[in-house]
Amino acid sequence: MKANPSLATVSAPSLWAGQLFHFASLAILLFGVSVAWDFIGRPNPIYFWLAISVPVLHQLYVWITWRLELQDSRVSKALGFKGYFTFFFILLIARPISMMSIGWVNRGTLGLTLDSRIILSVVLLVPALYLAYCINRYFTITRAAGADHFKEEYRNMPLVKKGIFKYSPNAMYVFGFFALWAIAIKFNSEAALIIAAFNHLYIWVHYYATEKPDMKYLYG
Repeated sequence: MKANPSLATVSAPSLWAGQLFHFASLAILLFGVSVAWDFIGRPNPIYFWLAISVPVLHQLYVWITWRLELQDSRVSKALGFKGYFTFFFILLIARPISMMSIGWVNRGTLGLTLDSRIILSVVLLVPALYLAYCINRYFTITRAAGADHFKEEYRNMPLVKKGIFKYSPNAMYVFGFFALWAIAIKFNSEAALIIAAFNHLYIWVHYYATEKPDMKYLYG
């Protein structure tokens, strides 16, 4: 993968490019979540909506910081990449932590047998763990966090086609969120299952609304 040679003559995506789709999709997803939560009896509202708010905050943070960085390196000037990455990582880790919290307080509500939970958890975790291995070996967490928005050397790195990335260029979005589904299954939690579905659907909103336009600008 090579950086777009015409970057100097092409305008970076504006802060709001693609965000009508983002916020319309988010509104639809939140409505669906609300309906599903109501259907299961509105359990554990604080834990539930906290777990919903984490991915929203995470993806809003990424959208704003990426676009400001592409505009005029504003994030690098204010925080530096390490500062950006620290907040990114905190929000990333908060996703499974908030999932485990709602899973624990809502445990046992899904009605799955122990055998089915074990089988489903293994099926979901194997590709998710293999993805984590491939990110560490071939891709790096800094690149996964959007380092190419900050540092030119990352834009000139070759496209990764090894490991799980050989089968899907969007392996992080396809397989990474299986880990959240596995948490919901492990705790046998209806509420956690809804939140896992929201996380997985909403990351694709991020891809089409924010990441894809940015990649077109960065790589042509």
